[in-house]
Order: sequence, then C-alpha cells, then structure tokens
Amino acid sequence: MNKLKSIILAVSALLVGASCNGQTTKNQNNMGKSIVIFFSHAGDNYSVGNIEVGNTKIVADYISEIAGAEQFEIVTHKYDGMAYTPLTRLAQEEANKGELPPYEGSAPDLSQYDTVFIGGPVWWGTYPQVMFTLFKDINLDGKTVYPFTTHEGSGLASCVSDVKKAFPKANVKNGFSIYGHEVRTEKAKVEKWLKGIGY
Repeated sequence: MNKLKSIILAVSALLVGASCNGQTTKNQNNMGKSIVIFFSHAGDNYSVGNIEVGNTKIVADYISEIAGAEQFEIVTHKYDGMAYTPLTRLAQEEANKGELPPYEGSAPDLSQYDTVFIGGPVWWGTYPQVMFTLFKDINLDGKTVYPFTTHEGSGLASCVSDVKKAFPKANVKNGFSIYGHEVRTEKAKVEKWLKGIGY
C-alpha cells in the first residue's frame, strides 16, 4: 500500500511539474526578456484634449501588463505646457532640420533583452525627433523589434522603415498602430495584436 501511495505521489509530482513548465513556456512564448521603449506626450493632444497620461504611455502599459515587458520611457521637458498648434510647428521644424533634442537620464542597457517594443506618436510622418536621439545611443543588433504608434490618421507612417534604417542588424517586424482616441477603451486591440505575435 505504501509503495502504491509512493508511486501515485511521484506521478502527481511529475504532472504538476510538467504543468508548471508548460505555463512558464506559455507566458514567455519563447520571446525571451522584453522591454518597451517609448515616448509619450501628455498635455494638449489632438482629438483627446488636455490629458494627464499620454496615449502612447497607455499602450506601453498594456504591453507591459500583457507581455510582462519592462519599460524605458524617453523623457524630455522641451514640449511641456505647449498648446497643440505651437507643438506641431515645433515638431515640423525639428523634423525638417533633423534636430535631435536631448532626453533625460542615460540610455538603457539592452544587452539582457531579446525583444524590444518601440512606440511613440506620429509627428510629421514618423516618430518624434527625441526618439531618434535615443536611437543613436542604443544597440539593437540581433534583437526582435516591434514598432508601434498612436496616431489620429497616420497609421504607422514611416516609423517601421525608419526603425529598420536606424537598426539594420535588428529583426524589425511589422508594426502596430492605434488611434489615440481609442487607447482608453480599446485595450482589446492591443491584446489581439500581442496574441497574434505570440504573447
């Protein structure tokens, strides 16, 4: 009887172990460790008005929650307190001149990450210029990269091709875009995208 009980306990332990291992694999989905790098603009935004949390920040938070990704937010105070119209003019001027505004702090060490999500709003056909400042300070060679954008009609614009140009040795995948006015109510769209890429 004791021998039979021991066998049952051993089999049960194996089944529990297999179940736990399966769950770990399901959560990680062989994507490795991931991080979301993003710039998000709070304050006066087109369509959604004056907001305390930027649209892209909300999407980044969804990705972190669903994919278990860490975060690095690109922060600059250059645009603080600006109304929408003056901001668009400044953003256009920066893009035309190829300016690289500084960001706060230091670039993240990405050596431990396998998958990198890169997100921001679309300003004049691509990411805000401050993101390109960071791009010059990081190395994404060999990493899987997923660009994403928040927008009000631009979709992904040239963000995917610009990321490919900035990181020619990265495995840049097709991106994801969502309307800024949808981010607070359409979390399901982010979930569907992440599920489609293996999360």
